[in-house]
Amino acid sequence: MYILGISCYYHDAAATLIKDGVVVAAAEEERFTRIKHDSEYPENAINFCLNLEGIEPQDLEYVMYFEKPFLKFERLLLDTMQTFPKSLKLFRESMITQLGEKLWVKHLIQKKLDIDASKILFCEHHISHAASSFYCSPFNEAAILTIDGVGEWTTATLGVGRGTDIQILKEIRFPNSLGLLYSAFTAFLGFEVNEGEYKVMGMAPFGEPKYVDQVYEVVKVDDEGGFELDMDYFCYHYSTDKTFNKKFEEIFGDPRDQKANFFTDASGYPAYFGDKPDNYDEIAKQNQYYADIAASIQVVTEQIVVKMANYAQKQTGLKHLCMAGGVALNSVANKKVLTETDFEEIYIQPAAGDGGASTGAALYGYHAILGKPRNFVMEHAYWGQEHSAADTEAFLKENNIPYELVENEDKLMEQVVDSIQNGKVIGWHQGRFEWGPRALGNRSILADPRSTEMKDIVNVKIKFREPFRPFAPSVLVEKAGEYFDIDEPEKHYPARFMLYVTDVHKDKWDVLPAITHVDGTGRLQTVRKELNPKYYKLIETFGDATGVPVLLNTSFNLKGEPVVNTPAEAFSSFNASGMDLLVLGNYLVHKDKLT
Repeated sequence: MYILGISCYYHDAAATLIKDGVVVAAAEEERFTRIKHDSEYPENAINFCLNLEGIEPQDLEYVMYFEKPFLKFERLLLDTMQTFPKSLKLFRESMITQLGEKLWVKHLIQKKLDIDASKILFCEHHISHAASSFYCSPFNEAAILTIDGVGEWTTATLGVGRGTDIQILKEIRFPNSLGLLYSAFTAFLGFEVNEGEYKVMGMAPFGEPKYVDQVYEVVKVDDEGGFELDMDYFCYHYSTDKTFNKKFEEIFGDPRDQKANFFTDASGYPAYFGDKPDNYDEIAKQNQYYADIAASIQVVTEQIVVKMANYAQKQTGLKHLCMAGGVALNSVANKKVLTETDFEEIYIQPAAGDGGASTGAALYGYHAILGKPRNFVMEHAYWGQEHSAADTEAFLKENNIPYELVENEDKLMEQVVDSIQNGKVIGWHQGRFEWGPRALGNRSILADPRSTEMKDIVNVKIKFREPFRPFAPSVLVEKAGEYFDIDEPEKHYPARFMLYVTDVHKDKWDVLPAITHVDGTGRLQTVRKELNPKYYKLIETFGDATGVPVLLNTSFNLKGEPVVNTPAEAFSSFNASGMDLLVLGNYLVHKDKLT
């Protein structure tokens, strides 16, 4: 029995295909269209899923959509009416978009897939989130927290999962939203909403949380983690392009210029910014203020999430927690939940945002609607498209790209490790691409974490990113505790998916300077041999050669682009950047051999 899950028309459109309750394929549309955060109908992702299994749309038992469009339309209609006339522009644009394809998505799916309308079912947004975590988890019983911007009306839920049953116990409704609160500060700090939230998280350690009290002037929180925003400070409920207003600026000052480079004394001034400005000290001081604001909203977010989790634990009495929604991608907050609550284990699947809701919708249809038993745990994130050795070789030959084929895996590992030890930056393209926003060893850029210069080298050569953005360490799971503050690392699913930020042991800061953030932390990925044997072997070989079983890992993409999918895309990014060696399966392309 096949069920297809679809999410689209907000951001991160995606498709997931399950077979007899087991995920067989999942991918975001951006990986095929090359439009970052593509929100349109995920035609390419759907075709990938169906083609992988060699089935036609008519073979699908059901198609599950991740939210209920008419409920969302109701919220948009009522909310814009309540804030009229300030909401006139939002009302006009919302009606145009909603009355187009968004509201009639059932008809669109029916037309695109040529299936009977009775096969198309809808799942509430936060139920999809809850299902995406609980049904993918190893837990038969768990508390569930979902926290994001907004679904139809809901912005956060507390629920319980038992077997195949999910019950929502409490919810918080729009306009009160922790995700939208964080996004308002993201915009204030000069970053793009729904894109730059992780930049705020990376900026925060360069500041001090001096303005926590001011943040609590715009959001009131009770002891149970319930919260209410003072909407006098915000305008996302009636504006098309702004999230905060002048009253917000009376507390926090002028927003940071989106086009200005961000740097502080602690972050340094990277060479790719050009010459230092004459008023460097003045700008650095101003940026320090913004870093302090970032630290403050991050702390408040952590405090609210921890309060919500503590309340969930007390209400349910359970020892396992499943989390989903965009806020569940806040890796710092996730680790605080683990250490500051009585939950013993946490599960977060790798695509915790809206893309992953396609998985939840499909699994909800199978388990909750059809009543089928659970028989799946999402152990890894490798659910995307794979490209064969024959396809890779054909691409290289057709484009006259000089390459070296190293069929012996031991020799391949030795060559790549030698390059890394010699300060080279590696493009690593293997197997099926990852589900979710994190590169986990199949579409990764790799380098030596022991090099004090490597963070700047990777930024200068490839990423051209803000200097406050950290790189992640990939570490063998059984060695993780030697380098990072994590007990029994094999137990922690979020660590597999790069969803915990944890302390680097102080005696390892000098050993791993390229991945140790300014506050002594790292967003680690634990790597298991049985789940990614090739990547595990590369790290193991590097560890044998250096005594350090850790690699610097960042996503295989250039600034502003989605992570690469095909060998052609990998080569294009490699060729347009300062990467030194491209590894496509067992094919090596050396930059110094290109003409």
